[in-house]
Amino acid sequence: MPMTAYDLTGHTAFVTGAAGGIGRASAVLLAEAGATVHCADRDAQGLHETATLIKSTGGTAHTHHLDVTDRAQLAQAVAACESLHVMAAIAGIMYSSSVLETLDEDLDRVWSVNFKGVLYACQEAARRMIADGTRGSIVTMASGAVDTGGPGLLCYGVTKAAVVQLTKTLATEAGPHGIRVNAVAPGWIRTPMTDRHDSAAQERTESFMARLSPLGRVGEPDDIAHAVLHLASDASAFTTGQIIRPNGGVAMPW
Repeated sequence: MPMTAYDLTGHTAFVTGAAGGIGRASAVLLAEAGATVHCADRDAQGLHETATLIKSTGGTAHTHHLDVTDRAQLAQAVAACESLHVMAAIAGIMYSSSVLETLDEDLDRVWSVNFKGVLYACQEAARRMIADGTRGSIVTMASGAVDTGGPGLLCYGVTKAAVVQLTKTLATEAGPHGIRVNAVAPGWIRTPMTDRHDSAAQERTESFMARLSPLGRVGEPDDIAHAVLHLASDASAFTTGQIIRPNGGVAMPW
């Protein structure tokens, strides 16, 4: 595949969850590929840091301080883009809850961010691309949790499974307009979102996950960002409705 297939010069990308982790890594890599990147997140300081990283290497970045669960804010930000070729709907939260202990407010909170926030981003992107006649790419963020059950995965797993269904359904509806829609389902990635335990517990978790991988390590945000770039670019021009699984070859044991 010629490297020019990954050239996004002249393209505009919108990345939610861009203040850190996978979102930041994806925004930076899309900018390195030549895209003008619109970075969105509720974390204003993190947004500033991401934009500074992009600009420090000669890239172009704009920031949108917003909450993805607010449809109006997201619509206004997308409308402010000069054009739109790529939507990377990455914003999400991780929440552990067992089936028997899950409360309404737990499910509502995770559902609002992990599904509704992605739905709103997909809707606004697809509408804009169709109106502009842009043959664009929409990339959503699922999870390895969609492939297995596991203790505490109810709220998180349900919302990510819904993202998979959204991705596959939108792919069929947007395809006739030349718009591709795919999801990335990462394995365990070392990010601020996963790094919420005390240091000893975090080390045990990462050691356990690394042993499950034939590659002998956990993932880094850049590992997922490269999958996002691939799906955003012409390198995946005949790929839609797919779930890409950069997970180090992990098959969960339960």
